[in-house]
Amino acid sequence: MVTTDVVVVGSGPAGASMALALARLGVDHIVVTRYETLAAEPRAHITNQRTMEVLRDLGVAAQVEALATPQDLIGTTTFCTALAGEELGRVRSWGTDPRSRAAHRLASPAGICDMPQSLMEPILVQGAQAAGSRIRFSTEYLSHAVDDDGVTVRVRDRLRDDEYEIRAKYLYGADGGRSRVAEDAGLPMRGEMGVAGSLNIVFRADLSPWVAHRPSVLYWVLQPGSDIGGIGMGVVRMVRPWNEWLTIWGYDVADGPPDLSEEFTTGLVRQLVGVDDLEVEIVGSSAWTVNHMAAEHYGSGRVFCGGDAVHRHPPSNGLGSNTSIQDSFNLAWKLAWVLRGWADSTLLDTYSAERAPIGRQVVDRANQSIGETGRIFDALGLSDTTDASVMRENMARRREPGAEKQRRALREAIAFKAYEFDAHGVELNQRYVSSAVVPDSVAPDPLATVEDPELTYVATTTPGARVPHVWLAGPDGDVSTIDLAGHGRFTLFAGPGGTVWPSSEQLRVIVVGPGQEVEDPYGDWARLLETEGIGDAGGVLVRPDHHVAARFTTVPDDPAEVFAALTGR
Repeated sequence: MVTTDVVVVGSGPAGASMALALARLGVDHIVVTRYETLAAEPRAHITNQRTMEVLRDLGVAAQVEALATPQDLIGTTTFCTALAGEELGRVRSWGTDPRSRAAHRLASPAGICDMPQSLMEPILVQGAQAAGSRIRFSTEYLSHAVDDDGVTVRVRDRLRDDEYEIRAKYLYGADGGRSRVAEDAGLPMRGEMGVAGSLNIVFRADLSPWVAHRPSVLYWVLQPGSDIGGIGMGVVRMVRPWNEWLTIWGYDVADGPPDLSEEFTTGLVRQLVGVDDLEVEIVGSSAWTVNHMAAEHYGSGRVFCGGDAVHRHPPSNGLGSNTSIQDSFNLAWKLAWVLRGWADSTLLDTYSAERAPIGRQVVDRANQSIGETGRIFDALGLSDTTDASVMRENMARRREPGAEKQRRALREAIAFKAYEFDAHGVELNQRYVSSAVVPDSVAPDPLATVEDPELTYVATTTPGARVPHVWLAGPDGDVSTIDLAGHGRFTLFAGPGGTVWPSSEQLRVIVVGPGQEVEDPYGDWARLLETEGIGDAGGVLVRPDHHVAARFTTVPDDPAEVFAALTGR
């Protein structure tokens, strides 16, 4: 029998990032995937700041940045009747609004980029393999059985067409929206599958004449009464600037997807671009459904799930692969600590307690963003009629003198899409509540007083929050608090006037102050702590996943009690 510590099922963003994290933590594991290769379709793409911070910790951020489309080229989200047709309006997206750009620069050492899944997965998998991960392609998960000592996973080698078993301590199901691991584990789900239908068509064409002056990753096309099927609204998405693209178009799930012939797909592309004789090379096409479902719990005994296996939603807000990678980052260090004997197995229960609420929020937010597009339809006069000719007349009326009210409504409806395209708070304001976080009354969480926590990120050392990014001065130059933390260890940021714990394999202690190895030349760290009631004798304890575990006005003399509370040991 093959043996290992962890079996990972799936090699998508959740499975590949789990493999990379476990490999870098020195945890023996095997990845099995039923597919012969990694993702061929670009699918997920927006990579937000929090995920880039995780990738910095995992050592692959530079590779991602080298291949990704940078932030400046992805943010002019445009609404139009066709790429070559009439423009209805634009919204600055993904942190490219000047005010949002400043907020992003203050919030993180990392930026947003656009990295198609077909390019992201190889970086994660190759990084995992280089660090010791064993990855078995064409190997299908069949079932698992859990006992007191571990889990036995039965798989089928699709090349040899034989079955065998892998014995492990833990199983991680990252096998997508039709997860067999989650089903076999009996994870309770809430919501609905197949809410709506969508088509993806990947194609190559030079669209630079219609996009170079407004570079973006997304162009939304409204075409009431279009005679090529669908619902009259689609998306043209940049995959690689400016000659590789993906269109998204709807279909009625009750009728099933249309025949995705080359004639149909080429016609749809030309219709959305608005150029009848456009030279198009169809690369591939597929049908999928919009889902609104999340798991109530992410684990059962020795079995855990992450990614689309436990949160299934449309691509709105660009939260899918980001949330999946962050799921794995949360669980990986906990598995490593338990397997090394540094933590009690009850630490693993905090994975579901912390990530399931985030998954529900993401599923609800993504589906809500779809509904909020209705404000644009309302402003254009498309909601009160089913007559396509009347819809087009209503759209054209905004150009007339005296249509100021309609033009204002359209401007406001498009600007409101910031909740989908620039939801900085959704990405960075995540709070964890579990036994791996020590709550306190040092200072109230400032998030409670923010006018709109979905749009606005708030830097705070509140336990459970991600540690704030501040530039400090280290021996090798300026370094972010985010980069000083993590890497499989707890980190104590201590003031120069308090107790200093000894560093160890489990803990890195950083004293921040004048004459120390790490200094605060701008005073930003000191000012942040002062606003939250923490002086020179205090400190902030940060977990391996960059979230604040505890903070102290006075650092305790002995860390043993603190770690016992956090890890059960």
